[in-house]
Amino acid sequence: MVGEARTSTGETGPLDGITVLDLSRVLVGPFCTMQLGDLGAEVIKVERPGQGDQTRTWVPPAFGEGEGAQSAYYASINRNKRSIEVNLASEEGREVVREIAREADVLVENFRVGKTDEWGLGYGDLREINPGLIYCGISGYGEWGPDRDKPAYDIMMQARGGFMSFTGVEGGPPVRIGVALADIGAGMYATQAILAALFEREVGDGTGQKVDVSLLDGQAAWTSYMATNYFASGEPPGRMGSKHPNIAPYQAFETADGYVVVACSSDPFWPRLCEALDRPDLLADERFETNEGRVRHRDELDPELDATFAELTTAEAEALLEDRDVPASRVRDVSEVFADPQVDARGMRVEIDHPTAGPMTVPGSPMHLSRTPATVRRHPPSLGEHTEAILREYGYDDDEIDALHEQGAVASGGGDDADP
Repeated sequence: MVGEARTSTGETGPLDGITVLDLSRVLVGPFCTMQLGDLGAEVIKVERPGQGDQTRTWVPPAFGEGEGAQSAYYASINRNKRSIEVNLASEEGREVVREIAREADVLVENFRVGKTDEWGLGYGDLREINPGLIYCGISGYGEWGPDRDKPAYDIMMQARGGFMSFTGVEGGPPVRIGVALADIGAGMYATQAILAALFEREVGDGTGQKVDVSLLDGQAAWTSYMATNYFASGEPPGRMGSKHPNIAPYQAFETADGYVVVACSSDPFWPRLCEALDRPDLLADERFETNEGRVRHRDELDPELDATFAELTTAEAEALLEDRDVPASRVRDVSEVFADPQVDARGMRVEIDHPTAGPMTVPGSPMHLSRTPATVRRHPPSLGEHTEAILREYGYDDDEIDALHEQGAVASGGGDDADP
């Protein structure tokens, strides 16, 4: 098909020619910069000498063994980057960052608010040497407001941002969503904002700007219809398990040997569901004729459906529903997800050959572009793997590099890969 988007292992992408200086660590910033790298940007990851990103130590599990092993967590968000070890506590190290920033298109950092300003690496400092720089600061609460200086972690943001108030079983304790949703959500918003700023710079006068993204803002935004339901009703949403506040049935049902999810998202699906389950009595019940009625009478409807699904195996239920074209799926674990032929066809399982950790498997990019596809071009780097190569690219000669090593401004614990 002409123009069909395909997964590719090519060498270019829509951000080919864009350089990203990545001062971030842990999850939110690295997730953002990995997306930019997948889209073709050159990402230079600045790491603390001898230690690197904290997630390098978050093991087990890991790929490989011994000194060459690599944390699976680190590998999940740091492909398509090169690593340079720079000591930001030293003025000489900070000067290295300034030299790279002179030519960078984007800088991403997630330090405590104000920390980069203390180092002379804030937006006000760097825009003086690079007016076109897009400078993205990601923090827990943002750059202004009464809590700007407070610490923030994902589970705190899921709690403070409201998600844990409506996640979990009715009457049960609050539940953290299984992945770090606050971090990943803010990382996605940061990526969107950076791309918008790059576009504005391109169509405007070439001037960059500051991007400010916070985890709490992202969580508040992601409450979405839960928030507007509250604004309309005055009633804060509570925990409903897998149920939907505005649609019924739209939830998981327990079968004889597992669980199946049903998404009866519009009224035309309701007759099909009743036919699939051989429940003409439910179809004839006026209380359940419309979605509004089913939502209002879910306390009467749910026990009926619970009893019916309990008599079926998961395979039987899934087959009956699919046969009637009712949206449904068994609840799968991660091993089943990445064995799915559809997931495989979309290139969502990627094999990477790491020079010390060996083969590693990571999720692929969900961004499919027909002409300039997202790609996986580089393995997640070893600590300091590209220090010397990057320094040479930015004009440092061997004597200057040796001097930086002697000053403790840079290191290269992972070796050196001269491939740019």
